[in-house]
Amino acid sequence: MNPQRKRIPKIEPFKHRVEVDPKFFDKSWKKLDDAIREIYNHNASGLSFEELYRTAYNMVLHKHGGRLYDKLAENLKGHLREMGKLVEAAQGGLFLEELQRRWADHIKALQMIRDILMYMDRTFIPSSKKTPVFEHGLELWRDIVVRSPKIHGRLVDTLLELIHRERMGEMINRGLMRNTTKMLMELGSSVYQDDFERPFLEVSASFYSGESQQCIERCDCGEYLKNAEKRLAEESERVSLYMDAKTADKIANVVDKEMLSNHMQRLFLMENSGLVNMLINDKHEDLTRMYDLFKRVPDGHSTIRSLMASHVKETGKILVTDPERLRDPVDFVQRLLNEKDKYDEIVSVSFSNDKTFQNALNASFEHFINLNNRSPEFISLYVDDKLRKGVKGAANEEDIETVLDKVMMLFRYLQEKDVFEKYYKQHLAKRLLSGKTSSDEAERNMLVKLKTECGYQFTSKLESMFTDLKTSQDTMQSFYANLAGDSDGPTISVQILTTGSWPTQPCATCNLPPEILGVSEQFRAHYLGTHNGRRLTWQTNMGNADIKATFGDRKHELNVSTYQMCVLMLFNSTDTLTYKEIEQNTAIPPVDLKRCLQSLACVKGKNVLRKEPMSKDISDSDAFHFNDKFSSKLVKVKIGTVVAQKESEPEKQETRHRVEEDRKPQIEAAIVRIMKSRRVLDHNSIVTEVTKQLQARFLPNPVVIKKRIESLIEREFLERDKVDRKLYRYLA
Repeated sequence: MNPQRKRIPKIEPFKHRVEVDPKFFDKSWKKLDDAIREIYNHNASGLSFEELYRTAYNMVLHKHGGRLYDKLAENLKGHLREMGKLVEAAQGGLFLEELQRRWADHIKALQMIRDILMYMDRTFIPSSKKTPVFEHGLELWRDIVVRSPKIHGRLVDTLLELIHRERMGEMINRGLMRNTTKMLMELGSSVYQDDFERPFLEVSASFYSGESQQCIERCDCGEYLKNAEKRLAEESERVSLYMDAKTADKIANVVDKEMLSNHMQRLFLMENSGLVNMLINDKHEDLTRMYDLFKRVPDGHSTIRSLMASHVKETGKILVTDPERLRDPVDFVQRLLNEKDKYDEIVSVSFSNDKTFQNALNASFEHFINLNNRSPEFISLYVDDKLRKGVKGAANEEDIETVLDKVMMLFRYLQEKDVFEKYYKQHLAKRLLSGKTSSDEAERNMLVKLKTECGYQFTSKLESMFTDLKTSQDTMQSFYANLAGDSDGPTISVQILTTGSWPTQPCATCNLPPEILGVSEQFRAHYLGTHNGRRLTWQTNMGNADIKATFGDRKHELNVSTYQMCVLMLFNSTDTLTYKEIEQNTAIPPVDLKRCLQSLACVKGKNVLRKEPMSKDISDSDAFHFNDKFSSKLVKVKIGTVVAQKESEPEKQETRHRVEEDRKPQIEAAIVRIMKSRRVLDHNSIVTEVTKQLQARFLPNPVVIKKRIESLIEREFLERDKVDRKLYRYLA
């Protein structure tokens, strides 16, 4: 059985013509024309919008859309011409008010007309590709009113005049300004930009060019920047109140160019108020303002960075090369730390902790600190001073830790860290052996910092120094346990130092007093009896002693060095000795002996000996007497050795020589490591690679690298290429 076919409905065309009234369009348009007139005359309340809509609907339905659209355009033009005449007639301050009033009327009328012609908007206009009713009404307002020859120029001039008056401090009607610029924006972005924004930016550039020139002549840098900051804030507020948001960046660029960019160099270099003056006088607020403002200017920050770096290098160079300031190493380093604190605060507070500024500051400090080859020694002396005496005003370990962290910042700048290591080892040894360290915790913390910074190899010998002291305590306990009962005579405390770990130098052993010599030999026998294959060498230049002394009826306990003890014990058998006799009896090296005698005879309040003739310097013809009139409020009197805090020139040369010798095997090891992995390499590449590997400890001299390569060739670690003499080959 076949299913029934579904019947498709069919619409039949009219069999007869529909007759339309020939005057249909004219009658309908008159009705609409009258309605539009009433709308513009504010009499719309009596109109039937439903009837008007139906009239327009029928006109479009009967194919009269094109004529309706043209008639509407003619009608609107007429009304706008009338409005334009009213606006033109408005005088002075009433001009913008009249323009706004007519604009509001036109917009309200357009909205009603759009509603009446909604059917035409939806059907006829899209198919005929014409402009919708409302938008067409805006275009006509633009062309007939806004761009009217008698209105356009006056409108732009009025707006710019009001803005100028506001810039000069007058109050203006911002609401009226906002409505006027909003009108221009609603007419299209191109209208706003061409008719207002472009002339506004041109006039602004001229205004700020003139103002900046006047301001820079009468203001200092700080005042000028305050004014620029104020102007930028005003322009930003102005845009937010009555302009398009997109104008904000454009007007800001104008102010930046005219007030900042065009005068950048002059502002920075202003005498008595520019960047350098701000840095010197810690003008954080002005520096912050400068940083924030010139962030907006091409090359602004890079110029500030460059000038800051140049100033820091210049002042730093004066600091590290001034002979007066080199006399006191502790003060020298303290000044460096003060400078670092000062500029760290500037970068942190005023430059938003900008990494590029911090890097520039670090590079500047590294530059000038290494101009003085004694910086490693002085930094070590500063640490020595703080770990001996403690930090002034430090309430706890954290304060000492803070100071050490700051010193480590300077240490990082050193290119010759191995020189620092040399001096630090000497100073640490003296602190440990004399027991003059203020805090064992601080000592170990400093080692941890150095180890973190430079690796285990840097601190391995320093750490073994602490181990030696602990071992020495155990050895002394064992020694006195074996001496049980035999306690007559002096007691000694011996520190056994591992050769190579301590910065000891071969020195002639002085002649110890017989009383000390006996117990020293007992200790030697005990130690060598318990440790096979070892040798003991007394370092008498590094020890100290407590001795009891009687001056008339006054008894004191003197804390002195081993050398001083040897000298004082000679006066047990006589009251007067010449310099030559003391030298002969003690065998103390002349340089050390003179320092020793200076401290015993020439220091006020510690002069247990009298010198003839009385002077600060010791000469070979001097005579020394036991000072039985010596007195002190203290029972225990500490007599320090007069030492040069800094090294003398010969000592400096000796230390430098030892450093250079220590560097040779390190450079050779680096060359061998590089050649072993690369097999063949040219000379310049070796120098570059070696420098790269060793720069954490020191910057090797290319001349020295060349000599070490020659040495390795002689010892057949390397050979020159037979064709290219600049190439080296590794010999397995």
